[in-house]
Amino acid sequence: MAKVKYYYDPETLSYRKIKVRKRDKLKNTLVGVLGVLFVGFMGFVILSMFMTSPKERKQKRELENLKLHYELLSKRLKESSQVLADLQERDNNIYRMYFEANPIPEEQRKAGFGGVNRYKNLEGFDNSEMIKNVTKDLDILSKQMVVQSKSLDEIVALAKEKEQMLVSIPAIQPIKKQDLNRMASGFGMRMHPILKTRRMHNGMDFTATTGIPIFASGNGLIAKATRSATFGKVVYIKHGYGYETIYAHMSKIAVRKGQKVKRGDVIGYVGNTGRSVAPHLHYEVHKDGRPVNPIYYYYGDLTPEEFIEMQKASQEQGQSYD
Repeated sequence: MAKVKYYYDPETLSYRKIKVRKRDKLKNTLVGVLGVLFVGFMGFVILSMFMTSPKERKQKRELENLKLHYELLSKRLKESSQVLADLQERDNNIYRMYFEANPIPEEQRKAGFGGVNRYKNLEGFDNSEMIKNVTKDLDILSKQMVVQSKSLDEIVALAKEKEQMLVSIPAIQPIKKQDLNRMASGFGMRMHPILKTRRMHNGMDFTATTGIPIFASGNGLIAKATRSATFGKVVYIKHGYGYETIYAHMSKIAVRKGQKVKRGDVIGYVGNTGRSVAPHLHYEVHKDGRPVNPIYYYYGDLTPEEFIEMQKASQEQGQSYD
């Protein structure tokens, strides 16, 4: 039951009942409701400053995890950059040097990204600077990896070329050691056995029994397989890389012009044809069109002791066999 309120009327010297109009009642009720709503709203605002909703807590955790992932990614990028730097060092100072290739300039390896701001779309976030740095590091690492990948492709091509060159360069004796009677004459000025004059001997003479096999000293292409008045039955092999070898005075030729041969293939047999005084092989090595001493091209099958012995024999100022 609602309380009845009175007021004292000094004119009548009596208490009168307070009558509240309906409009005042409605006004008071509305003010009360608004007051409650205001207090409730302020309380919610104040509480929200110190308390977070489950959704906000979930988003906060996701943001922290994302930040952690970026930090770990940044660390991995630094480690990968160090590994790539070591590979670049070996590439320039070992691989490319071995294959006589020019090193890749540092400015080419570590060129930046000029022009417009590539990372403008990453601005405006709470961790924009961190995201931009990681993205930039990733772009630089990717570009350096592309440069290094192309360099390694070039190294592989150079290695294949080097391998081809190594099997093409003359590197073995054209007659097996056990089939030799002796090394009769070396490279240099010698007395010609028929003309009886001293003249330049552009190769080495190996004495052996007629019919002993003669081997190609390196991979190559048969340029000539013919007969001449001086060399008799003779074979010329083009090895590429500026090298050519000549095998003269054969008794029989076992190859034909245009044929490809490999090191160790039989190309003919020892004989005494042409201007020759005894069965032997006259062997020459030419580099860039000039005859060179063949003794420096037997590293494929001579021991150091055998090389020294052959070098001494080749230096004897004797008479050649052709």
